[in-house]
Amino acid sequence: MKGVRHAFSLDDLGAAEPDEALRSTIDRVCRAVVRRRLTMPVQMALEMSRPLNYVGAQALHVLQPIIAVVLDTGEMERFARFLEHRGSVDWLRDRIEHFDAESRTTQASPEREHDGEDH
Repeated sequence: MKGVRHAFSLDDLGAAEPDEALRSTIDRVCRAVVRRRLTMPVQMALEMSRPLNYVGAQALHVLQPIIAVVLDTGEMERFARFLEHRGSVDWLRDRIEHFDAESRTTQASPEREHDGEDH
């Protein structure tokens, strides 16, 4: 019984806090999402997959040999382990929102300057 006592236990919601190296990788991915204007579709996909984020992380482990052609294997491994935590979806969503807001601010600033020069 001791072996199965924690078989279905869940970690804390706030347990998903990436280390500095993983944060850099995640930020790079989040910036790419915002740059490609995929903020809303990615956020919707994250929210819909929330109940299955652990399964998705396991799929990344399975697909690692294929993904390794494009991404660094170590980064993918750390990212997959990060996704296993319950709070990872919230953390990713917040980072995407942060970079989206940052992008909107930088896009709006030159327009204001340009509008001011025309008058």
